[in-house]
Amino acid sequence: MATEELTIRYPAGLERVVHLTKEELEHHLRLMAALKMFELGKLSSGKAAELAGMSRVEFFEACSRYHVSLFNYPDEELQKELEADLTTVDKILKR
Repeated sequence: MATEELTIRYPAGLERVVHLTKEELEHHLRLMAALKMFELGKLSSGKAAELAGMSRVEFFEACSRYHVSLFNYPDEELQKELEADLTTVDKILKR
């Protein structure tokens, strides 16, 4: 996997304020960026997991811990999906 490097400036002592080591802070910031970009639909779950440095399963578990939905549908699209699912259930139950 090819990688790029990004430097982020942050206030001196931030890791002490949030009670993390520099390595833990880096991991946490990468995870938070991955979660938010996934939540906004900017990254797929696979790319978000890659950014966070974890497997997709671990990333899905992190989504659960941080209350990030795995299903990012706009309201109107969600309504259509639910209606389609209900239609499918009706067809199955009528057999």
